[in-house]
Amino acid sequence: MQKIKIGVLREEKNPPDKRVPLTPLICSELTRKYPNLDIVVQPSKVRCYSDDEYTSFGVTLREDLSDCNVLMGVKEVPTDKLIPNKKYFFFSHTIKKQAHNKKLMLALIEKKIQMIDYETLTDKNNNRIIGFGRYAGVVGAYNGILGYGLKYDLFRLKPAHLCRDRAEMEEELKRVKLPNIKIALTGGGRVANGVIETLSALRIRKVTSDEFLGMSFREPVYCQLNPRDYVEREGDHNFDLNDFFKHPEHFISKFPAYTKVTDLYMSAHYWDPHSPKMFTKEDIQAPGFHISVIADITCDIDGSVPTTIRSSSITSPFYGYNILNHHEDLPFNKDTICVMAVDNLPCELPRDASDDFGKDLTERVIPFIFSEDEQQIIERATICKDGKLTPAFEYLSDYAS
Repeated sequence: MQKIKIGVLREEKNPPDKRVPLTPLICSELTRKYPNLDIVVQPSKVRCYSDDEYTSFGVTLREDLSDCNVLMGVKEVPTDKLIPNKKYFFFSHTIKKQAHNKKLMLALIEKKIQMIDYETLTDKNNNRIIGFGRYAGVVGAYNGILGYGLKYDLFRLKPAHLCRDRAEMEEELKRVKLPNIKIALTGGGRVANGVIETLSALRIRKVTSDEFLGMSFREPVYCQLNPRDYVEREGDHNFDLNDFFKHPEHFISKFPAYTKVTDLYMSAHYWDPHSPKMFTKEDIQAPGFHISVIADITCDIDGSVPTTIRSSSITSPFYGYNILNHHEDLPFNKDTICVMAVDNLPCELPRDASDDFGKDLTERVIPFIFSEDEQQIIERATICKDGKLTPAFEYLSDYAS
């Protein structure tokens, strides 16, 4: 087995991210499992695990990572920090031709770096195998509950980012006393599953879509809606999931029916720009529109949720959407919908999110770094290598020129 040295990068994008790809414990476990693996970590004053925590697990701290085969971070690496001819893993935010990262894309090619983006790591069915989505859902749901409590002066919770970890956050949830509200959740993937974890911690009962639309309850309930529940082909009311994925432009939204009975809406679904918005600005002003708090966890600006007019921040997570003039307003006013649209939710619980992510890396990715026979997962995820784009990413050629 070949000798591999992994370098864990210090996060240097501004503002720096506190998350890490590999926690101290995971580093220790990996070097025990793989005798041919060394791991070194760049010192950092900002990451959620301190330098002392790494050294206490026997992990070497070192500024110079130039002798590492593989370099792993979380966010984009500044172009002047990239080491030529190395294999990098991080979220590059280049695969959608993001304008602000064109310089990074050019540098990756110029320095002949093999770039593996965590977003492009997929199984043979093209399903993503790693990400921070679960904790986006866990924290996003917490923020939605927190926002509802503030809007109606029911309870006040410590913000998730001020909690040491998820255990402390869930202690805060014990103070929540909700009236018999209805919570609508859209989505069925990793993010939505994280939402359900938080709702389950609150022991909120799940009901069917028919029950949600037609019944009243004496307790808070939630309903998980999948595409079949909230879109249909225009004119014939039929639904086929593959048809929706291939031709989302042929569908219209059925969600307005839910807006008349929903108090708190949590958006955790993937949205194709060709698919319909969940509801329109006209729906918001129609009689019976009932939603007063929206946690847009996926945070597509002017996307499926039209009240998401900008992203919000960890320290200021809420803003208001004025239902009369469609402008931003104070979050808890009478004529506003309270919107939570934080776009980096996992950063609020960086220790737990990093641990979860590192375990996925350990199980689903790192074994393939060693295996010469099973390189497909790495090769399939490689955006560029040896100074050029790989065939699967040649659509970036105009962006990378």
